[in-house]
Amino acid sequence: MRIAKNHIVTTAVIVITIALLLSSAKSSAQDGTKLAKSIFIQAQAMGQAQQMGRTFSMNLIIEEFSTPDDQKALLEAFNEKQNEGLVNALTKMKSKGRMAITGTLGYDVKYIRQFSMPDGGTKIRVVTDRPINFGEVWSSSRSMDYNLSGAEIILSADKKKNSGILAPACQFKIDKEKQLQLELLQNEWKLVDVRQR
Repeated sequence: MRIAKNHIVTTAVIVITIALLLSSAKSSAQDGTKLAKSIFIQAQAMGQAQQMGRTFSMNLIIEEFSTPDDQKALLEAFNEKQNEGLVNALTKMKSKGRMAITGTLGYDVKYIRQFSMPDGGTKIRVVTDRPINFGEVWSSSRSMDYNLSGAEIILSADKKKNSGILAPACQFKIDKEKQLQLELLQNEWKLVDVRQR
């Protein structure tokens, strides 16, 4: 998997890939079932490279986890029409939770998987279609092409080691060598002070 490096962004290796986000690894037995109690995760997003020094809060509310059928639908959609297919498939899925950053009402999250880790911790992967705001549409901004958001959150057995990354605006592409490429509008954000409430 490759990450695009252009005049907009030069990034370090990022762990969010379509293969990982839609991984077939064993996940929670609760997949597809509304949780008896919502999972609420808070984190502080720290800017990297061009965003160094910038920070904002992120909240993730999980109501349920995605099913193997959801995973299959997304993989098929991506194989057929790449990023456009993936966005279209996500748009048709029901919400599994909500994600919000400081100063916004947030938006629905359509795909959430949970994976057990060897140390007893949990890995949560999120991908969803990103709402395009009026200003982007009005100016026909290049950011409209980056119509996905993704995140990976590690809830470690040792809560002091909780971590994660956030890609607020990204897209997936196939390059000339037929390699999957994650292209970011900006650098990924490092998630720190991650807490489950």
